[in-house]
Amino acid sequence: MTLRTTLLACATTLAFAVPALAERELTFGMQDNEASNVYAGAQAFASTLAEVSGGELTVNLFPSSTLGDFKAMVAQLQAGELDMVITGYPDMSYIIPELNLIGAPYVADDFDHLKEIIAGDWGQEMATKFQANGVHLLDVWYYGTRQTTANRAVESMDDMAGLRMRTPNVPFLIAYAENVGATPAPVAFAEVYLALQTNQVDAQENPLPTIEAMKFYEVQSHVAMTNHFVASAAVQIANDLWTSLSDEEKGWIMEAVAAGGELNNSRTVQAEEDLVATFEERGLTITRPDLAPFRAAMQPYYDTLEEQFGEGAIARIRGE
Repeated sequence: MTLRTTLLACATTLAFAVPALAERELTFGMQDNEASNVYAGAQAFASTLAEVSGGELTVNLFPSSTLGDFKAMVAQLQAGELDMVITGYPDMSYIIPELNLIGAPYVADDFDHLKEIIAGDWGQEMATKFQANGVHLLDVWYYGTRQTTANRAVESMDDMAGLRMRTPNVPFLIAYAENVGATPAPVAFAEVYLALQTNQVDAQENPLPTIEAMKFYEVQSHVAMTNHFVASAAVQIANDLWTSLSDEEKGWIMEAVAAGGELNNSRTVQAEEDLVATFEERGLTITRPDLAPFRAAMQPYYDTLEEQFGEGAIARIRGE
């Protein structure tokens, strides 16, 4: 074989080898199931990434807690066994305690305000803490705003007094019920419908799509738009993987994440808008109480948080 033939053979081999070496399939885990808006957003992320990267970066989705709960998946991310994960943004407070502040009721007014907070100085400090824990925060998607249902009208905070309200066993949601005058009653999620049906509890709180999916509207007559917590989904990638990517690859991922977020967010917003009308058509009464007293009632809980995280922490986050 001549030198020219040898070089041509090597060049041909490399021409086929380089694309193969450049291709990578990212693994992406989440607790959300295939029917969720978050999963639809993740699918849009995957298809957009494959398109903009020319197939160099593809995604394998693992929904429905296939890889474990969110803490297990974050541990896999940190260990380099999983590339990407979606968790609730405040859920990451188990490794970044300061995120308890953004979980507190009424700290974020709405999703636009939450995005401003995350893009601001406090949010960037949190992003640095994510990185210190082996995680790079790519984006935050809208998960829905929690509202209150009951079997009586809630026209004002005074109407919350004495309500036995089901809450998850989550400190900030228990604090919401307590501080507005209700009696919190932690009940397992799967048992909420029966608890409402049998009057074990009088009220519960969840985003409107959850109220629809779980058919709570069948055993509740009123929906109060209390807007007490803006839920969000944090899209995360292993920090070691992120830093190893080229600027072009990072650009592809950010473009794809934006496409996924746009689909998820628009679907969730539209679902909430549609459900208000749907519930009214089903005979439920929708009330919109003045929320200023609700937020003012959270001050004792804010004080407790500021004992841990510093005086003025809540006001700083809110930009006040």
